[in-house]
Amino acid sequence: MTMLSLSFTLLFVMATMMISFWQKLGLEKEIAIGTIRSSLQLLFIGYVLQYIFQTDHAMYLVIIIVLMISVASWNASKRGDGMPGILWRIALAIAAVEIGMMGLLLGLHLIESTPQYIIPLSGMTIGNAMIISGLFVSQLKREVLSSKGEIEALLSLGATAGQALQEVRKRAVKFSMIPTIDGMKTVGLVQLPGMMTGMIVAGAAPVEAVRYQILIVFSFTGSAAITSILLSILSYKLVFTEDLQLKTF
Repeated sequence: MTMLSLSFTLLFVMATMMISFWQKLGLEKEIAIGTIRSSLQLLFIGYVLQYIFQTDHAMYLVIIIVLMISVASWNASKRGDGMPGILWRIALAIAAVEIGMMGLLLGLHLIESTPQYIIPLSGMTIGNAMIISGLFVSQLKREVLSSKGEIEALLSLGATAGQALQEVRKRAVKFSMIPTIDGMKTVGLVQLPGMMTGMIVAGAAPVEAVRYQILIVFSFTGSAAITSILLSILSYKLVFTEDLQLKTF
């Protein structure tokens, strides 16, 4: 694909901006900024990855994974306004999932221990964990507000913070898992995921591409559950003040 032919895809962006202007949605600026940022970021990471793949140095691999975790944690933590300390808790949960998933994939020899495999799969794992974290934190705050009376009643009866928030945490975990579970149910029927599509376009046999996609789907499901549960354990106390009063978000 040449840069000239790639530039024609801007027609999709222009059409979106025209629809936004027509319907007075006010999204034109955000779409323009998103288009410029995504293009520059992708081009930049393309050259970075090309350099890393050529040098094959472990330190560069670690640096880029740490950078991914940092950016993902910062982005997800924006959902946690009023929850001091949520950033490092999200970072810890995402890092634990990344280490666990990569350790399992490499330990079982499911993937090769090269940057060409580790970086893309790490990016997908971390990105998925970021979405799960953002959904969990947002839903936890909503559940706390809607169940304030129930929580305070349990606390007045002598329940601990963990006991008072047990059902709230369960509902938040279930909510954060909905996109992952729905994706599992419809993959291959409604959507052909990116990795599978990319491999097929690159010339890989469809059955081989499907095997890798099954690996991704199962990994995403496990990482989503672990991320949400870990974050639930680490962050539930942040909805209380020091004297165990519920915060107002």
